[in-house]
Order: sequence, then C-alpha cells, then structure tokens
Amino acid sequence: MRSALPKVLHRVGGRTLIGHVVEAAKASGASRLSAVVGPEREDVAAEVRKRAQDASVYVQTERLGTAHAVLSAKAALGDGNDLIVAFGDTPLVRPETFARLSDALKDADIAVLGFRPNNPQGYGRLIEENGNLVAIREEKDASEAEKRITLCNAGIMAFAGRHALSLIEAIGNKNAKREYYLTDAVALARARNLNVTVCEAPEEEVMGINDRSQLAEAEAELQKRMRKAALENGVTLVAPETVFFSTDTKLGKDVTVEPNVVFGPGVIVKDGATIRAFSHLEGAEVGEGAVVGPYARLRPGTKLGAKTKIGNFVEVKAATFGDGAKANHLSYVGDASVGANANIGAGTITCNYDGYDKHKTEIGEGAFIGSNSALVAPVKVGKGAYVGTGSVVTEDVPEDALAVARGRQAVKEGWAAEVRKKRGKAPKHD
Repeated sequence: MRSALPKVLHRVGGRTLIGHVVEAAKASGASRLSAVVGPEREDVAAEVRKRAQDASVYVQTERLGTAHAVLSAKAALGDGNDLIVAFGDTPLVRPETFARLSDALKDADIAVLGFRPNNPQGYGRLIEENGNLVAIREEKDASEAEKRITLCNAGIMAFAGRHALSLIEAIGNKNAKREYYLTDAVALARARNLNVTVCEAPEEEVMGINDRSQLAEAEAELQKRMRKAALENGVTLVAPETVFFSTDTKLGKDVTVEPNVVFGPGVIVKDGATIRAFSHLEGAEVGEGAVVGPYARLRPGTKLGAKTKIGNFVEVKAATFGDGAKANHLSYVGDASVGANANIGAGTITCNYDGYDKHKTEIGEGAFIGSNSALVAPVKVGKGAYVGTGSVVTEDVPEDALAVARGRQAVKEGWAAEVRKKRGKAPKHD
C-alpha cells in the first residue's frame, strides 16, 4: 500500500478492511471470533476488539504461510467447533456467503470458497471430480487442461470442527518457499477419504486488496452495492453514480438525494427529507421533511428537527435545530441550539471559539437573527427576539426584545463630489 498505515486499516465505505470482515462474520452467526495479527500490531488488534469486544487476538511472530498463521490461534481450534478462515484484506464477502460455507459443513469436512473470474490467469484452480474437490492447483503447477478450468480459489476455507486441528497440524512445508500453505489441507483430507466441497461466490465479492488501485475498485463495488440497497429501500437517488455512502448511512423512506452528495460516517436521514446537490454530511441526523443544501456541510454533532432548512453554503457543527428552523444562506452555526421556527439570516456567524475553548450560543424559539450578524458566544437570544442586521451581539438578548449592536450611520452630504474636485479626476474601476 506504500503507507504508514497497516493495509487492513485502510478504509472502504468509511470502514476499515478488517472491520468489514469482522462485521460480516458477526452477522453470519459466528459464535466466536479470533484474529491473527503481526508483531507489534496493537492498532489492528484494537480495531478488531472495537467491533467484537470478546474476540481473541493472537500474534504470528514469523510469517511462514497461511496454515502457520492459523496455528498461531491454536488455542481457539481445539474446542470442536467448525472453523472458517477468512482474510482481513478481503472486505466485500457477504455474511450470507460465510453462512453458506458453514452450512456446507453439514455434508462436508472442508468447504472451499471459489469464484469464476473473467480472466483466471494467475489464480489457483479448483479441480473437481464427481462434485467433490480433489485438488487446488497453483497455475505454475497446472497442466494445459487444468489451466482451462475457470473455477478459481478465493482462499477462504471452512473446516468441520472434528477434523480442523488435526488437518492443519499435518500440513508441511516441503515447497520452494518453505512455508505452510492452508490449501494443502485439501490433499490431506482426500488422503483420509474426507469429503471436500466448493461453494461459489461472485468475483467482486472475493476481491482482495493489495494496492491503492484495488482499494479504489473495492470502494466502487461497495458503493454500487449500497446505492442499489438504497434504491430498493425507497430512496430516490437522482444520479446514483455520483452519491457516496458510508456503511452505516441510514436513510428513511421517500428521502431524495440529489447529485454529488457525500455521506461520511454516522449519518441518519429520516423520512421525506431532501439532500440537495453537492452537500457533505458526517455524524449528523436530519429530521423528517428537512431540506439540506445545495452546497451545505453538516459536521459531527448536528441534529436537525422536522422540516428544518439548511441552505446553500451553510455549515453546521455540534448544533441542534428545532422543528421548522431555518438557516438558508451563507452562515456558520457551531456549538449552538436553535429553537423551533427560528430564522438565521444570511451571513450569520456564531463565534464559538476564543482560541482556547468552545462556547455555546442559544437561540430561542421563533427568534430572528438579521443578516450579517455575529453572535459572540457564550450568548443567549431569547424566544421571539430580534437581532438587527449587521449586529455583533456580545450580551444576552431577552425574549421579544430587539438588539442592535452596530455603529450609527453618518451621512456627509457632498463629500464624494468634493473629493473628486480636489483630485481632478474620476476614480478608476478595474
């Protein structure tokens, strides 16, 4: 990946690669999760435990192959439970696929996940006879006939608990790399007259990530999957290919999303809301029937009530808006509470940061904040109060009061004509 970040901590859809695998395993019904990590990879272990608090983590001190990695978790293998071995860099495997592998163990001793790529070159081939898998042949060792096989090895394998540990322990390292390969378990199982079967999955589901290009491909595939789900669940996407979701994005019925919208992690949009074009949302909740954008930004901690309106070039952070409240143009509202049906005029800023600490602005129900106003927090504007246009408010405004905090206008008749006379020419306009 050419990165200081471990590969499995890179993200697609706002979630780490290994996070996808853990969540899919949990959703498939797995009763126990174990992760094998490299030395000094507490960051990877922490990500696993974040998503599965009771997961066991084991360290593979030497990299001696896939079977050796599994045996690093030997303490988790001796309880007789069925085992599925997955990879932290294969994020798009669905829970249903893990469940199918598990179900296959009712009739088989090993189940291998296979796929049929458009171009099988470079992949190990799955060789079947009479419906049973008899070998996994690496391409460099395959005959010309075997190279024509289109069913390839995805790497993910399931083992019946009664045989898992003995098979994996029997794997040797008599190969060019002197490594222990998990795929050798197939030949060992056949030698013991055990039943080995294949489950198939689509190519895009078993995509592994080894570089930034493949990371981008996985992102594109996941976005396609999430867009399809949104459309099927009653969301209108005006231009689906331009909308980007996070894996935890939640959209209600009859939500409309216009082109070029990005949903970062932690967004909830309730029924009937509209997200207009070129808006960016993260860590925000949008109420029923609300309208956001175009060109709006909702940052973490934003909570909008029903029928609120956040308009073009408005940024909201750590702020709540009551039902029907509006900030339609060119404003920043941060660390604030805005009462129901209040109106924030164009160019309004809540001055929430003093260089050291954040402070809160409270705007009451039905209050009206005139355009181009600055509310210097901490400050309260009472219910039904007005703030005059262009004001800098530094003190609390009582309910139903008018606050005007600006210099009084002075007009000097003839001043401009006098200046032109003295200078002898009209000003230039570029």
